[in-house]
Amino acid sequence: MPFSKLFSRTARRRYSADSLYLALVALAREPRFYTELGVPDTVDGRFEMLSLFVYLALRRLRREGEVSARFSQELFDTMFADMDQSLRELGAGDLGVAPRIKRMAEGFYGRIAAYDKALEEGNGGALVTALSRNLYGTVKPDESVLARMAAIVRQLDGLFAGLPAEALYAGEPHVPLAPVLDGQPAAEGARI
Repeated sequence: MPFSKLFSRTARRRYSADSLYLALVALAREPRFYTELGVPDTVDGRFEMLSLFVYLALRRLRREGEVSARFSQELFDTMFADMDQSLRELGAGDLGVAPRIKRMAEGFYGRIAAYDKALEEGNGGALVTALSRNLYGTVKPDESVLARMAAIVRQLDGLFAGLPAEALYAGEPHVPLAPVLDGQPAAEGARI
């Protein structure tokens, strides 16, 4: 067996995770989240928005069981490698980056738990509370904005749930944001 074959599966998984991550970053950068829905257009606000989209992708992949565990871990690692690089670009010193990344990762796990609980309960109030504490943690949005964002997150969760796992593995989460943000039903699998 050629030496290169030992790494090919890992390299493909890493490439796919990178592609998916970049697609999720593009979704999280949708300007309307920041202009219309009041998500803070700050480093923290952008991290929160990205965390939400990565969470939705991981939530969908979790249904695949052990088959997707390595890919999910690769997606997580890709996200936090990007966070590490971003902090360094923002001027954080080498000694300060590792503790910050650790806090960010711990916070991300906390968000996963809060969003999972809220979405599983099906109770709008729990999701509003989780969004208020996390996505809007540094600001105080109107209740109507929180309710609208909760509805959007529920719709996005449904769209991600309807995606074939292969679309995520290929880095192509075709999630149509425009109709979702407009409050209209979005066809599953439609192009971004």
